[in-house]
Order: sequence, then C-alpha cells, then structure tokens
Amino acid sequence: MLTAYGMIWTFLILNLLIVELMFLNPKTPAHNTLTSAGRFLGLHLGFVLALQLLLIARLPFLDRRIGMDRLTTWHRWTGFTIFWLVVLHPTFVLLGYAELDDISFLAEIANLAKQMPVLLGMIAAGLVGVVAISSVRLARRALSYEAWHAVHLVVYAIVVLAVIHQVYEGSAYKSNEFTQLYWWGLWAFAIGALLTGRVVVPLVRNARHRLKVAAVISESPDVVSVHLTGRNLGELRARPGQFFLWRFLGHNAWWQVNPFSLSAAPDGRSLRLTAKGIGSTSAGLRQLPIGTRVFAEGPYGAFTSARRVREDAVLIAGGIGVTPIRALLEDETLTGDIVVLYRVRTPGEAVLLGELQNLARLRQARLHLLTGRTGEGNQPFSAGNLLGLVPDIAQRDVFVCGPAAMTNAVLRSLRQLGVPARQRHAETFRLAS
Repeated sequence: MLTAYGMIWTFLILNLLIVELMFLNPKTPAHNTLTSAGRFLGLHLGFVLALQLLLIARLPFLDRRIGMDRLTTWHRWTGFTIFWLVVLHPTFVLLGYAELDDISFLAEIANLAKQMPVLLGMIAAGLVGVVAISSVRLARRALSYEAWHAVHLVVYAIVVLAVIHQVYEGSAYKSNEFTQLYWWGLWAFAIGALLTGRVVVPLVRNARHRLKVAAVISESPDVVSVHLTGRNLGELRARPGQFFLWRFLGHNAWWQVNPFSLSAAPDGRSLRLTAKGIGSTSAGLRQLPIGTRVFAEGPYGAFTSARRVREDAVLIAGGIGVTPIRALLEDETLTGDIVVLYRVRTPGEAVLLGELQNLARLRQARLHLLTGRTGEGNQPFSAGNLLGLVPDIAQRDVFVCGPAAMTNAVLRSLRQLGVPARQRHAETFRLAS
C-alpha cells in the first residue's frame, strides 16, 4: 500500500512524464532554439503553478498526513522555482523572437507587449516578483504577518492572468484532444481544490458553527486567552495540537488573518486560543467585545497524538509555544509516560504554568520548568542536557513548539541522540499563504 509520500511522488512522476511528452510533440514547431527553450520553460512553469495551487489549497489529505510545516517548506521552494521560471521563460521567448525579427531584446519587449495576452503574462510575472521579494527572509522579517499575508492575496490575480495567458499563448498542450483535456483537467482540479479549501469549506463551516467570543482572559501583561462558543462544535473534529486561522470581525480587516493554536483540548462546546501580543491583531485581542463574531478556517496541522509511534512522549514548549503543548497534555489519547519541558527566561513569563502543573498531576506527568538566559553556561536543549532530563528520549515521541532558534536546537540535539525522524514532531507556524 502506497504511503502519502509514495502517492505524491507517483503523482509528480506521472504528470511530469505527460508534460515531457507534450513538449516533444507540439502542435506547431518552435521558430528557433531559443523559443523552443522558452516553450519548455513555460510548459513547466504552468505545471509548477498548478502544483503550487494544490499546496496552498490546504487539502485535508496533505495536511493530516504531511503537516502544515512541511507543506509550507515545499510551498516556499516551489514558489522560488516559479520565480526563476518566470524570469527565464519570457527571457528565452523574447531572445528568440528578437533573433527572428532581427531587433534588440528591449525592442522586442515593446513589440510583444502590444499583444494583450502577452501583456497579461508580463503583469503576472511582475506580481510573482512582488510575492517572491516579500518572501525573502530579510523582507519577511520586516513585514508584519498581516501585511505579508495581504501581499500573498495577489496569488489569485496571478492565477487569473496565467490562465488567460495560457488560453491564447499555449501551444505545447494543444497537440491533440487528450493533451488539452489533461492540461485543463489539471488546472481545473488545482483551481477547484483552491476554491473549495480556501473559500467554500470555510464559508459553509462558519455559517454552520457561528463562532463568537464568549470571554477574554488576561494571562499576563502581554498574553491573552480568548474563549469561543458556537453551534455543534464537535463536528469540527478539532484535535489538541491543531490550529485555526482566525478573523475577528470588526476587530481587523477581512484580509487580515492569524494562525493561533488551540490552547485547550476542544470539548465540543467551546474552543480556546491563547496569544501573545506581537502583531496588530494579537496585541488588540484583549479589547475584543464579548459576542464578537469570529470567522475561523481549520482545524489545520498534524501536530497531534495521531502522529505518535511510541507509547511514551516528551512535550517541549518554549514561550508562547506552550499553547499546543498544553492542549496535548490534556489529550486523553496521549497515553503512557509523559515528560514536559517548558522553556522560559523567567518564571514570570511561564503563561499557563498553573494549568500545566494541574494537568501534570492529573496525568502523573513530570514537568520541568527551564529558566535563565541561553548562554555558554545554560544550554537546556543540548544533547547532553536533554539526555539528562529524559534518559530514554530515543524511545519516545517528541513534540516541540517554540521560537525557531529553540526548535532548531532541539531538533539538532534529537538527531544527535538518535531519535528517529518519525518520532520528531515540530510545529513552527511557517504558514503558507
């Protein structure tokens, strides 16, 4: 039986074989070698664009088996592949036509831009460049999450422009009825998945469950918990460790959305999120009026007990990353011996600590609060210190959520300690748009 990864590779290889055959058997031959190279790059650009739509469609099959973090890594690399194909495809086409028309490269740009389908393709290429620049690490750090997400909404405009461009300019997939049926079937599947996952399902779910704010509780000067109620919440089938994308109607604009984990195990009657005031949305949550309508997408994420393969577990939290860890500790399906490691600079920063202590007593789990500034004399997540805290860590599933630097340090130590990859589970909120 094929695993999820086996099914993905099979899908990719079969589709790539069809794409290569389409390139080798075009309806009309290319004018010269340069335009042939441009056609090759354009055909693969269309294919990779369709794959990107599937990656951001939040398909349950992929989300539950692969996890949003890994999917987002794929999304990032696919995005930069698209960027370079967008640069190279028109470059070779323009060079080819410039040679054919015996004019300069720049003159050929002005010449082809007079054709509306080509102009739309150029606009789409420019928008791809904007999205790519906003995703470079330096730019990403300078932008708020809300601004970064808003920039990525131009993906929808790119899709429309790309489809129009292909209708008028594509030739490699017009060899025969089969190639046309395949190509537009692939794009229909990708666009349909995107609209279903990002528009239809969220609209239906929110109309059915009608979430609203029931209480807002201050956990610390910069951390707040929001309790939500609604109708038939058990039908959401949310699990401890998962997250939703939240919009608080009237509190922020419709295009502003934030990923927050559930900080308590869902009970079918209410949901709770706990957030630290970092961006404009999270910082203003404590001013939410009771009764505010909430639009939520999800649940998402594979950071759940369903991924574990061993009986015992280690739950590692850093800072506000404690939220999904606290929910997992409450999860009754997470059986066996449990060790919790909670990393903060000072005890005063340990939000939800009282709840963790109560749950640890109830579950007979061991809870270690690790404090102090990280330095040469304090490396709580070095391989040696982890082994000292949990001597049998290689025989446990390890769930970790916290700042990127901490998470990377933990994963590095786990590899040194020989913890198999299937036992390492991380949630880092590198969320695809």
